[in-house]
Amino acid sequence: MNNLAIKMHEAWLTTLMAGFMSTNENKQKLFDFSDILFRHFCWIEREMVESKEAYNYDRDAIPIKVEKLSVILYNIIERLNQIDLQLTVVSDDLSYRIAQDIKYITGVLPTLKDEDITAFNSERTLDNIELTQEATDALTLFLFEESYKEYELIMIYNYLKAQSDDAYINRIFQILVDESFFHLKSFGDMMAKMGILGVPRSIYKEMYQIEDVTEFFLAGIDEELKAKEECRKLSEAVSANSPELAKFFDFINNQENYHIALMRDALAHWENKKNV
Repeated sequence: MNNLAIKMHEAWLTTLMAGFMSTNENKQKLFDFSDILFRHFCWIEREMVESKEAYNYDRDAIPIKVEKLSVILYNIIERLNQIDLQLTVVSDDLSYRIAQDIKYITGVLPTLKDEDITAFNSERTLDNIELTQEATDALTLFLFEESYKEYELIMIYNYLKAQSDDAYINRIFQILVDESFFHLKSFGDMMAKMGILGVPRSIYKEMYQIEDVTEFFLAGIDEELKAKEECRKLSEAVSANSPELAKFFDFINNQENYHIALMRDALAHWENKKNV
């Protein structure tokens, strides 16, 4: 099952990247399909947890630099067809669900309108906004760092949720996963528009196989505080040329406040549970 989960992880991430590349009506459909594939990944993971099968979040590199959308769409189809052949390792109900979803998705993808891809042209311009070189460099660095951080957080919180049977703390983990997905999609879209789209690097197992949960929450709160400061700096850097872009980063900054509150809540719950 671990090999199946890895293949699903790769298919989900490839489909998400294809969504970033698209600039027309294909985008939402690809995002919807990527969401479905992520749920498949989570359901496979849950069966591994229930069967006590050892697993990890390892994956191979995912090449995405294409000139035509159709190239990556057919790559996704190939990935899904390979997954379809491995479904006997999961329960019958899950196997049937995934197989039927794959049948539909692989039927739709070839019908999508082809597009010329500009997500890798390195022009580093965003919505015709004239930024200074300093602001452009700051935005570029921020997007690379934060897109990886959000992917990392999705995987970490998802792993912790899969290992836990605590409904209270799992609710918090799910909120944080959902919030990180919103941020990742926002940053990924901006990267594609700037021609600097890239696949987040893989994460090491030590990052999600947490031994000291208390230390993880404390470090996570500190990381969110640093992210707030980076958003503030970036908002100031772009405000003169694009008040709307500055407001977006203020918006992200303010969302981090609730993430910090949730993590403090989770930390308090965890500590109380340890002391009972």
